Amino acid sequence: MKALLSVLLLFLFFISCEDKQKTSEEKVEVLKETVKDTVAKEEVVKEEKPQTAHYPEITNENVVSFLTEYGKENPETKVKISTRFGDIFIELYKDTPLHRANFIYLVKQKYFDNTFFHRVVPDFIIQAGNSDTKATPMKRKKLGFSYLLPAELENGRKHTRGTVSGAKEYRENPDKQTAPYEFFIFLGPDKYTSHLNGNYTIFGRVTQGMDVVDTISKLPQDDGEWPLQNVFITAEIVE
Repeated sequence: MKALLSVLLLFLFFISCEDKQKTSEEKVEVLKETVKDTVAKEEVVKEEKPQTAHYPEITNENVVSFLTEYGKENPETKVKISTRFGDIFIELYKDTPLHRANFIYLVKQKYFDNTFFHRVVPDFIIQAGNSDTKATPMKRKKLGFSYLLPAELENGRKHTRGTVSGAKEYRENPDKQTAPYEFFIFLGPDKYTSHLNGNYTIFGRVTQGMDVVDTISKLPQDDGEWPLQNVFITAEIVE
């Protein structure tokens, strides 16, 4: 009788343990599913897209009128360029109104985001605004594929460490017009400015982050002065 009672008690003990184990396992599975759902929801975050529908495509015929009006409505002069090496803060000059307005326009339309510092020359310049991705020519086509900016050289500025200038189309460009989508930051000493001064519009200067510029300028590059590892940038208005 005692032996039978012992067997019964042992049987009930095992059933109780098994039920507790199942309950514990069910809780773990629920917790795992909850974590999985949370991660999935966090990943479904749509990137904010610029609103460009109400702006016309910029052409050489309307570039002056468009940027003049846009500049009046968008007076900002300070921009932050972010890279994995740190941030570069730029102040834009008001006496180069077309270049300032164009730069602000491109920043607000998210053009520069996910483009690169695509040319680096130690102790000379780093140049940004291009990439080898399909997105960049698509952005240019949407905003205005072939327009150029009239030169704004009347202020007589000279290239010094930290100046920001527009890149220039070399081919058939006697008027020294600026290619609107690319800019460069000058690092080098004054002896390297003879072919720059009076030929490239200076429309801003770096106010903070020249240590970042120096770091980028010294990155390993290929024969075309393109960094071996892409230096992605994003740009935003500061004020």
